[in-house]
Amino acid sequence: MSFAAAPRRPSGGAPRARRRSPLGVAIVAVAAVIAALLLLAQFWTEVMWFGQLGFSRVIWTEWGMRAALFAAGFVIMAGAVFWSFTAAYRSRPIYAPSTPEQATLDQYREAVEPLRRVVMIAAPVLVGFFAGVAASAQWRTVLLAFNSEPFGQVDPEFQMDLGFFVFLLPALRFTVGFLISVVVIAGIAGLVTHYLYGGLRVGPAAAGGPRTTTAARVHLAVIGAVGLLLIAANYWLDRYSLLTNTGDRFDGASYSDVHAVIPAKGILTVVAIFVAALFIVTAFRGDWRLPAIGVGLMVVSAIAIGGIYPAVVQRFQVNPNAQELESEYIQRNIDATLSAFDIGDVEKEQYDATTEAEEGALRSDAETAASIRLLDPQIVSPSFRQLQQNKQYYNFDDSLSVDRYEIDGESRDTVIAVRELNLDGLGQDQRNWVNDHTVYTHGYGVVAAFGEQPGPDGRPAFFEGGIPSQGAISDIEEGYEPRIYFSPSTDTYSIVGAPEGTEAWELDYQADDQENGGQVNTTFTGDAGPDIGSFGSKLLYALKFGEEQLLFSDRVTSESQILYDRDPQQRVSKVAPWLTLDNKVYPAVVDGRVKWIVDAYTTTDAYPYSASTPLDEAVADTLTTQAGAPIELPEEVNYIRNSVKATVDAYDGSVDLYAWDAEDPILKAWTNVFPTSIKPMDEISGDLMSHLRYPEDLFKVQRTLLSQYHVTDSAEFFSGQDFWNNPTDPTSDAATAPLQPPYYLTLQMPGQEESAFSLTSTFIPGGNTDREVLTGFLAADADAGNTAGEVAEDYGKLRLLELPRDTTVPGPGQVQNNFDSNPTISEQLNILQIGASTVRRGNQLTLPVGGGLLYVQPVYIQSTGGTQFPLLRKVLVAFGDDIGFADTLDEALDQVFGGDSGIEAGDAGTAEDQAPIAPPDGEAEPGTEPTTEPSTEPSGEATTEPGAGGGGATPELDAALQEAADAMEDANAAQREGDWAAYGDAQDRLQQALEDAIAAEEAQSGSAG
Repeated sequence: MSFAAAPRRPSGGAPRARRRSPLGVAIVAVAAVIAALLLLAQFWTEVMWFGQLGFSRVIWTEWGMRAALFAAGFVIMAGAVFWSFTAAYRSRPIYAPSTPEQATLDQYREAVEPLRRVVMIAAPVLVGFFAGVAASAQWRTVLLAFNSEPFGQVDPEFQMDLGFFVFLLPALRFTVGFLISVVVIAGIAGLVTHYLYGGLRVGPAAAGGPRTTTAARVHLAVIGAVGLLLIAANYWLDRYSLLTNTGDRFDGASYSDVHAVIPAKGILTVVAIFVAALFIVTAFRGDWRLPAIGVGLMVVSAIAIGGIYPAVVQRFQVNPNAQELESEYIQRNIDATLSAFDIGDVEKEQYDATTEAEEGALRSDAETAASIRLLDPQIVSPSFRQLQQNKQYYNFDDSLSVDRYEIDGESRDTVIAVRELNLDGLGQDQRNWVNDHTVYTHGYGVVAAFGEQPGPDGRPAFFEGGIPSQGAISDIEEGYEPRIYFSPSTDTYSIVGAPEGTEAWELDYQADDQENGGQVNTTFTGDAGPDIGSFGSKLLYALKFGEEQLLFSDRVTSESQILYDRDPQQRVSKVAPWLTLDNKVYPAVVDGRVKWIVDAYTTTDAYPYSASTPLDEAVADTLTTQAGAPIELPEEVNYIRNSVKATVDAYDGSVDLYAWDAEDPILKAWTNVFPTSIKPMDEISGDLMSHLRYPEDLFKVQRTLLSQYHVTDSAEFFSGQDFWNNPTDPTSDAATAPLQPPYYLTLQMPGQEESAFSLTSTFIPGGNTDREVLTGFLAADADAGNTAGEVAEDYGKLRLLELPRDTTVPGPGQVQNNFDSNPTISEQLNILQIGASTVRRGNQLTLPVGGGLLYVQPVYIQSTGGTQFPLLRKVLVAFGDDIGFADTLDEALDQVFGGDSGIEAGDAGTAEDQAPIAPPDGEAEPGTEPTTEPSTEPSGEATTEPGAGGGGATPELDAALQEAADAMEDANAAQREGDWAAYGDAQDRLQQALEDAIAAEEAQSGSAG
């Protein structure tokens, strides 16, 4: 292809318009279409996603406010800078004085002049763009300011409603700060232009001659006056912001802040206004000495009044008398913190805990002891996988959830998990677009086991499981829907749905009957994702995901829907971006559907005098460390409310937000913004209410604050001698152990009429000490009840047991040390680790029973090779310095309490007697097992029967281990009595038992191989 030169224009003729190249026009048009499609693929698909969920108002409100703020920020910044440029240029002197300075500037003017127009437009546009982006990020702040609600409480210093500090003050600070930046940049633009074009001279001037032209003087003086008025406003707002200051000893305005800094800010406000007036005078009179003197006065005032004077007051007046002078302000901090974090109504009780274990001491705590959870949800996930995963394309989360279900009329603590979709379990030859996105589209069913009762051979005692789902839950829940299309680990999109009469292709599970062709398929029939039947929708989503198959696949039909953003937390955060979410999402079977429950919080860092708390540090513990990076959290908060309970349907992905704390002013403000997003509590069904619980992250924040703010007297708080710490996790193997997490369990606190599902934690002494005795025990009533639309009266009540200062009740670390250093226990655990096995210590639970503190820790044994999953083999118990170690909790309790604890624990009896509740009779699909022992040989994987390498022990190994344990007990008894002959016989028996155990272990490994 060649291009001919354009014909030369005839001399004297009219100029001809240059012809545009058709190819160039086509390229530009195609590029514009592609850019528009790519933008639509990102933005319009979001509109479709929100529309399908019924939250269109959220995205349009957010985008609308962002756009408005961007436009306002852009126009204000760009307009001010452009005006400053053009005003300075148009008012430039026609004839600049001939001076060496101007001769030098002439060279710069000549260099700049060809680019002047570009610079005077591009520079304002560029800074305006960045200003618009910064302004649009404040959409939440502005919306709250326009929809603010009163708190009904006033601050102790200015007597203003707290809503001013939470809603209006942040918006005012942003506005003033933004305008100051506009004035500064516009002033720099004008200053440079005036200097470059001769309106402002810096070098020597003729005697008596002005250094600025009249236009330049007025221009710069006006900008200076506006800037100083904004600085004055900033000083005035500083007075209010002092009430949220972060101090070394306490947060909020201190004595020196109130008596020195606040008056100083008022004086500096007046000084700034006075200097602004001097700039206005200069604009008319032309004398720059007055504003120069004024600026110098303001700088000196800022240093002397704003800096030196408060420092002098602090050092020479406050520090020598700090306890007396700061007392009032510490009390303000205490009162505000208790209110802001909802810990003002903690029910405190002095608990004179005994350390002496007496026979029958637990008789009055029978209900609590019978509910002690032995199944550790952080350890047993591999057992769930081996026994209930069923197929390689399903999986369970590493951290399971604790809930409670009513079985045979009795509320039982339950460890529950969802069988989620796991495409990584497929072989590479099975991975293709059709399988990944149209066949393997969902997980299947929940699996639940009793928390306090192990099953045979130390396995979980499942009462719900199998495929198809069978058990107590699916039997109770009418119309139970087991398919899991939305779950935390599902991170790919799926195409679901098909025209009526089409053969199903979404895989449910494999079956052995030939009638079904070896597998059972399904077709999604709900409303879970945007429709993708039209060509336009296919095109947009093909561009969004970079998948051309969406355009050409026959499985993308007129009835197809596309499912994406399937993580429940992600869905809630998108439809409610103004909420802070709890790190933990947990499943529950509610009214026949699997629901993911997400606790959500309204937070702020602008509550006057309240203690500022970094959320990521407050919620960090062993569980968050194991789970990896937590979800995004605000850096600092000094107010938090669990104002919303959110649910996500695992089948259709629908999101429901329920107002849990309808009196929260921040929730009220957001409800004004999004009136259709929040449902009233009245719409919570009784079934859902029975599974709602007190949230973990809120409890962690509250226990962090209560380590100090259980002290409510300002003098004692100042001394800090009774501050506590949360203990580190004694079971952690990390070099720097994280904090021990709180635990859900059913217990009856002292003074409580009956047991309740609770969330618990402990306290140890604060300060720089390694002495780990127990100082306090905290429990939150986590049971919301089971009445539709009505929360149980005691839900959320915090009960704090404070131990006497002169007692030495062992703390979690001391108890773990006692467990690990006990010679009998260590020897037996070493025996259990013979061969290819390892010991895993479960969560260490603390319970206030028997007049003291009882510690319970399950001990699991897991194979180190082949098929690995933990089995519950032993239980450790401690009360004071007495320790029990037995095959069951019931036996261990009897060991500690003089041979008779006075109760029967949930695992009372032999392991063989502890079979889980059988599911209701029914015809299972071929190839599946009842949920009492579901899939003990799952999907062709390694078997898990004892002796098959699955971590179980043969009868010979069990007998040898028991003989070794008996021999050690006899040896210890003989040693205490000085019967060395019996001691020698016991040692011989121990040696023989060890040899028998090794032989049995080797035989077991050989048969497994």
